[in-house]
Order: sequence, then structure tokens, then C-alpha cells
Amino acid sequence: MSDWVKGQVVGKQQWAEGLYSLQFDAPIHAFKAGQYIKVALDIAGERVGRPYSLVNAPQERPLEIFFNEVNGGSLTAPLSALNIGDPVWLTAAAGGIFTLETVAPAETLWLLATGTGLGVYLSILRSAEPWERFQRVILVHGVRQVADLAYQDLLAEISERHGERFRMIAAVSRETGAHLLNGRITDLLTNGELETIAGATIDPATSHVMLCGNSAMIKDAKIILEARGLVRHRRQAPGHYTTEQYH
Repeated sequence: MSDWVKGQVVGKQQWAEGLYSLQFDAPIHAFKAGQYIKVALDIAGERVGRPYSLVNAPQERPLEIFFNEVNGGSLTAPLSALNIGDPVWLTAAAGGIFTLETVAPAETLWLLATGTGLGVYLSILRSAEPWERFQRVILVHGVRQVADLAYQDLLAEISERHGERFRMIAAVSRETGAHLLNGRITDLLTNGELETIAGATIDPATSHVMLCGNSAMIKDAKIILEARGLVRHRRQAPGHYTTEQYH
């Protein structure tokens, strides 16, 4: 992951305060849906880079990342200030094993995300793998406010393409409304509300669960899932849930 290639910003979207997507044109190698690259800028004579999951499917260009500004962060503020045409550094090869490559087929694939953890699932959902390995895919996106629910048009396209095989559920923790699912993902798992709305149950016999986003959510979700008999998936020891934690 240390070989850098120069890219150029070709698209930018601000979804909400501090919440952005950037698109790049750069000659990176082929990658698998679910992998990440490092994105870097030269700041005060130092190349500052961080890992970001790719939002675009492997066969699609431009490259795209989804991120939020971090208070005091050395990279996210300069990234969000970039404009179309500005240069950026990207690693030539993607990395990471948050993919479906070694996951066994099952009845239902659950994709649980908080915040910008949604991005990696957009790449996975636009690849063939989830639809070849699972009968149904349920995406759960946990955010603080309704304004943070990005990529709604793309999610509507995915839903239209796959019909009843795909379900998108948004969980909003800091706003209430008649048509909102209120609460944190882990609380909605614990009280059963999430599965009731989804019309499916998370259990080892029928499910594989992917977790991406806030480290506290992942930690708590692992406890909940393991109490139900789900085992963490490893490439050499297949299991029932997979985690990504760098976001």
C-alpha cells in the first residue's frame, strides 16, 4: 500500500454539514468490492494519508470516497476543501478483506452501517456477489440526523433493480418523526424492533452480518451477535459476521 499514484478530483458532493463525497480519476489497479485505498495530500512537507473504502463498484469509474470532517483531523478538512481539478495522491493498489470473497452463501445478508460506513456497502451492492450468494439483502444505515442520509437516489435505484430481494432501513438516533425508525442500531437489535421491521431474523442458520462504521457500534454489535451464536468470520475459519473498523 506504499506505492502512490497521482489522481485528480473530478467530482464533489456535500451531503450535509461536514459530510462529503469526492470522485477521482487515477490509474489504480483492479480491486474487489469492499476494499479500500489510501488517499493523501502533501501538507507542510509531509504526505498525510488515510484509508477510505471505495464507494464505486470495481467495474465503475470514477473512483469515489465518502467521508466526514473530523474535528482536529489533519486530513479531512483539507480533503473537504478540494475542488474539481485539484491533485491528490492515491495508493495504486487497494487493500482489505472486508469482501464477500470467502463468505459462504446464506439466506440473508445483513449490512449494518453507521455514518460513512455506508460507502463500502454501495460498492458491494453494485457488484454481482451479494445477489449470487444471498436470497435477500438488508441494508441498515444508522445516522444521527435525517440530513445525514446520503445517496438516497442511488439506493432507490438499487431497490428498483432488485425489488423484494433488497430492503433499506434507516435508523435515526437524534431526531424523531412519524416515519422514522428511531434509535441506535444496537438498541434496535436488542429490543427486536429492527428484525420486526425487516421481516427477518438474524441467526447463524440463515444469516451473514457485515459491520462497518463507528467502533462502539461494532463492539456492541459483536456482543449481541455472539450471544445469538454467530461467530466472527475469518478467511481460514468461515463464520457468520464480518467487521471493518478503520472508519
